[in-house]
Order: sequence, then structure tokens, then C-alpha cells
Amino acid sequence: MLNRKIERVWAVVLIAVIALAGCGGRPAPAVTPQPPAPTVVGSPQSADAPPDAGGVTADEPTSAAPIPTTAPTATARPFPTAIPPTITPTPAPPTATPEPTATLPSQDPYPLQIEVMRQQSYPGSAIVIEQTLAPGANYSRYVVSYQSDGYTINALMTVPKGAKPASGWPAIIFNHGYIPPAQYRTTERYVAYLDAIARSGYIVFKPDYRGHGSSQGPPEGAYGYPGYTNDVLNALASVKAYGDADPNRIGMWGHSLGGQLTLRAMVVAQDIKAGVIWGGVVAPYPNIFARDPNRQRPTRTVTETPIPPGGMGPYGRPWRQELTDKYGSAEQNPAFWASISPNSYLADISGPVQLHHSVTDEEVPVAASETLYREMQAAGKTVGLYTYPNDNHNISKNFAAAMQRTIAFFDQYVKGP
Repeated sequence: MLNRKIERVWAVVLIAVIALAGCGGRPAPAVTPQPPAPTVVGSPQSADAPPDAGGVTADEPTSAAPIPTTAPTATARPFPTAIPPTITPTPAPPTATPEPTATLPSQDPYPLQIEVMRQQSYPGSAIVIEQTLAPGANYSRYVVSYQSDGYTINALMTVPKGAKPASGWPAIIFNHGYIPPAQYRTTERYVAYLDAIARSGYIVFKPDYRGHGSSQGPPEGAYGYPGYTNDVLNALASVKAYGDADPNRIGMWGHSLGGQLTLRAMVVAQDIKAGVIWGGVVAPYPNIFARDPNRQRPTRTVTETPIPPGGMGPYGRPWRQELTDKYGSAEQNPAFWASISPNSYLADISGPVQLHHSVTDEEVPVAASETLYREMQAAGKTVGLYTYPNDNHNISKNFAAAMQRTIAFFDQYVKGP
């Protein structure tokens, strides 16, 4: 009897254990497969997008790369864990030690600066008669030579005939305009201009400038380098030492490029009694022509070829670019550009100036002479300006009137009573 009770108890315990085991082994629900992630296809940018927006630029292929027909399967990114990973801060870069750099713009003195030119000497030399030419109406004509910076420079010289004044003849240094140096000839061009002044009782001395015709030296140009002005100043010294000239009565005439040389010489030297400038390149640097940058100039036939550093172009060396590269632009370094401009030194100009300019000048706008005229007035200097409508760069149509005014001016301020 006792044994049967024990058997019933164990049976109850066994049934309970089996039931508990069944509750702890419930199977997980079946995993429903997820659909594949949608394919991500990037659309090409429009070729019309502006370059700064990453669109097609001028230097990129004009056709877009082909889009693959089967797009790659996108890779799903895992969700972040509840605790974000520790971010290690990037150490700050070490402080860079600045390297010494050259001072820009350059502070080096430049030979064209007026103050630098004033410190140089222009001794000239004895005038050597190289050739005697056929005489003019009342004057003798010669091809002569003199020395300038070690170069032999040729010139055309006229000397009045007749009784020489006790102090010598008054003289005019005649500065011609631009003529291609290889085409230049001492006895050609400006014939009527020289004749009119020579007939009026003046020694006329027209220097060729270095590199022109048979003159020695490089034709480096008039606006960015002092060489041509040096030739003019050495011509002045040579004429002063010439036996038939009066060293105290010397004036200067200049046309176009020669006008810039005349103006520059008159603020460097103090022994030029007066200057006359026709169609002169006389506006302040760097826009010495006073040209309107928005106005198209007549087409030139000069073939443009690359100019090597320090090389010569059809108008000399590319002075604007060379000076800008070294000293900066006029906006970056206005003091430098003022220092090479004779217009900045008009308070020191050696004498009165008379300006002549065609209103329709096709080479140098009349604004150049108008600008210098206003600047001379502001400096309290004696200046006159004559303008001529419907004429050209040479003032050919009004030559007689302009030359009559020129000679009257020289008679007043150079020859004297």
C-alpha cells in the first residue's frame, strides 16, 4: 500500500517536469525574406550648369560618360549602436614657420625713374662731321655723329649761313617720332619740319637714337627704358659744346614718341629753354597714350611673334609687362609708376611748353596733350595748346599754321630779342 503511494508521487513529479520542459523550447517564428534594396542610380549633371557649380567646363569632355545598364547593388549601411564610438580628436597641425620671401613689389631703383636719371651724367662728345650734304636755302646740312653711353649715334645737323651772333646760333634738338629702326634713314622724313626751323636762323640737330639706321646700340624703345632719352641728353651736351652754338639758347622739338623724350628731358635737365611738342605721347604713366581701353584702334599689319624675356619686339622691349612683373601694377604700386612719369615732376620743368594736337589723331588721342596742358596749368607753368580738327597725327593739313606758331614760340623763349 505504501509502495503504491510513493509510485503515484513520482508519477506526478515526472509529469510536471515534462510540462516545464515543453514551455522553455518554443520555436522562433519563421524569418520572412526582405525584398532587395532598391537600386540607386545617379543622374548626370546638366551640361548647362555653370562651371563653378561643377558642370561641364570648356576644358572637359563635351560628352558625358556612358551610364552602365546594370547598376551595382547598393550596400546597406548598419545602424549606429546605442553607444557611439569614441571620437579621437585630431591634433592641431603644428604652427608653420613663415619662410622669408622677396619684397613685392620690388623696391630696387630703376634707370627710368626721374630721380635716378638726374643722378647720371650726360657728357656728350665732340660732334664729328661724317658727310656734307647739299645745302638748304640759307643753311648747311651735315650727317654727323656723337657719343652716347659708349655708342656712336648719327644725327642730321643744319647750321645757318651768314654772320654768326656773338654768342653763337640758337639751337633746337629735334626729336623724331616712331619710325621702325631698321627702316630709319638719317636724311629721310621730317624734311619740311627741319627746313622750316633751319630757315628761321637755328642750328637744328636731329639725333637718330640708338639702333636706328647706322647708329650703334639696341633699339630698346622710348617708354620703358632710358636709352633714347640718354641719346637726346647727350645730344644736348654735344650741341652746347659745339663752337657755332650758343649753349644758353637751346630748345627742343618733339613729335609723338619724340614728345615723350622732350618732356622727360625737360624735367631731368635744366638747360632746355623751351619745348614744342606735336601729337605727343605725354599722358602720365602707365597710360601714356591716354587711349580709351574701350575704343578699338585701327588694325595694324605688324605680325605678332612671341618675344623672349629681354628680347625685342617691333616696338622695342615689352616694357609694360616687364615693369609690372617686377614692380607691380599702377594699382598695386602707384608710387613707382609716378616715379618714372615726367608728369609727376612738372614743378621742375626747365621752361615753357607749347602743345599741338589733331583732334582726330589716329595714333595718339588728343586727350594726352589736354591732360598735360591741365597738369602744367595746375603746376603754375607757362603752357599753350593748339588743337586742329579733321587732321592727322602729323598735322599735315594745318602744317603751315602749326609751324608758324612753333617758330614764333621758339623766337620768344629760345632766340630772344
